[in-house]
Amino acid sequence: MAAPSSSLLKKQENQELDWLEWLRGWSRLLSEGLFQKIKAKHLPRKYPLPQLSGLSCMVTGATSGIGLEIGRQLAESGAHVVMAVRNPKAAHQIIEKWNDRQPNSRLLNVDVMEINLLSLESVVKFAESWNSSMKPLHVLINNAGIFSMGEPQKFSRDGYETHLQVNHLAPALLSVLLLPSLQRGAPSRIVNVNSLMNVVGFVDPNDMNFFSGKRKFTSLRAYSGSKLAQVMFTSILARNIPQGIDVLCVEPGSVRTNVARDLSKVVQIAYQCMPSFLFDAQQGSRSALFAAIDPDIPKFCGKLKAEKLAVCAYFSYSCRPIKPAKAAYNEKTSDLVWEKTLDMVGLPSDAVEKLLEGKEIHCRYGSSL
Repeated sequence: MAAPSSSLLKKQENQELDWLEWLRGWSRLLSEGLFQKIKAKHLPRKYPLPQLSGLSCMVTGATSGIGLEIGRQLAESGAHVVMAVRNPKAAHQIIEKWNDRQPNSRLLNVDVMEINLLSLESVVKFAESWNSSMKPLHVLINNAGIFSMGEPQKFSRDGYETHLQVNHLAPALLSVLLLPSLQRGAPSRIVNVNSLMNVVGFVDPNDMNFFSGKRKFTSLRAYSGSKLAQVMFTSILARNIPQGIDVLCVEPGSVRTNVARDLSKVVQIAYQCMPSFLFDAQQGSRSALFAAIDPDIPKFCGKLKAEKLAVCAYFSYSCRPIKPAKAAYNEKTSDLVWEKTLDMVGLPSDAVEKLLEGKEIHCRYGSSL
């Protein structure tokens, strides 16, 4: 019998390493989920915010869960908050409730703008509208996301798998298109609310839509892969933008929010029976609020940039830096994810450079910007 070829042995070795990383990832997820309240015990339940008058903050998905808490706390601290939401009517009702609770009938400085992350055209129109106002933007928090656990594969009107579009493509497009406004607001920040599920994710830049059949689609693979793709894209974006705009990822921990609406009935029951381990939305908002306002974030991001590390700044639910998936350190794959993402959202490869130089670009999903 002929001995196995070196290429076959290498393939088998890589498969074994992939399985080991996958097992390590699940072990890490289990540990973090079970002990997150212990590891975050140094934090108060409500993250302490200073007076934020003059700060303009945009939050996607601000009508429920973590996003609602982020928006409310920023607004109550004096920031100008833009609720970027799919349902403006619900957002206005929420603002009324917020204002009813304010002392001395003080009205919060909150605006509502409509955006549908399942439509890249909607994202472009949203960015065009904000940029045309010539207002500075100091903080963009890409919070909105979906996890349709156990659901069959679905596609957006743009033809992209829905987890990929909502969790990665749409936030990536929004972040790039809003760079001129973030530049006006510098020092400014882009905060991507990610998930530690990225440690069990896998991204094939040539099959991000699960079209090839090489990998069977599951909602778990789609979700974790979309979160890993976001980390990879964020890392390249951090490398390509100048000092003054910081971009980073945070993970909120395992949070008891209405994400359960997407779960099967059996999993919903199990999910709601874990209150002793899960954070509530207020606790889950702490890492994003920390990343949005902590004065040492620019120094930390600048250090990573100077050291030319492969990944972006990433903070855990305990507001401490952690490492994302080992796969996120693969610069070759991250570069491919960057290129593929720009192509999928209809942007030219030099979009970032041109936008920061004040030049016009054309997006396939909208007019010239």
